[in-house]
Amino acid sequence: MFKYFVLLIILLAMNIDSQVEAADKAKNPQYEITVTQGGKELGKIVIELWPEIAPKHVANFDNLATTGFYNGTAFHRVIPGFMIQGGDPNTKNKPKETWGMGDPSQPRVPAEFNKTKHVRGIISAARSQDPNSASSQFFIMHADAPHLDGQYTAYGKVLSGMEVVDKVATTDRDRRDCPNVKVEMTMKKLNAKK
Repeated sequence: MFKYFVLLIILLAMNIDSQVEAADKAKNPQYEITVTQGGKELGKIVIELWPEIAPKHVANFDNLATTGFYNGTAFHRVIPGFMIQGGDPNTKNKPKETWGMGDPSQPRVPAEFNKTKHVRGIISAARSQDPNSASSQFFIMHADAPHLDGQYTAYGKVLSGMEVVDKVATTDRDRRDCPNVKVEMTMKKLNAKK
């Protein structure tokens, strides 16, 4: 009888721990990125961001996402076996040769390096050689890249839709790794921070 009581206590404790963990995850902001190419939907990528490890990057991303900034931007740099990069405002309506250069008037976000490994599905901040130059551009890891660990600010992960990331990463591209046919995104927030 005592054995069953102890087992019941252990099971209840495990259930409470998993409920607390689920509640904590629900507090993290989540976004749905609808990806299209040539007018055809490739699918949706759902991401979760981590304000506890990169609060400035998450606040910047959230502001851009909720104001519609990312809608109409493209994944302008795609490298299979590495990553897909997007979020440059130039990709909305400027010449393709300016894609990836960004808008120098955008606010910059200082580096928030952390211990998160750059493995498949991680979201990280794109930047120039200056570690404190991140703005709107981000990348999603298509594969592990340990050489980026501690050098770029990781601040989220893909919850679902890695098959869409795979499609984007392997699309036909030019010598600058820019898709031959624009890969466009629209974004919406799925939850509000409680």
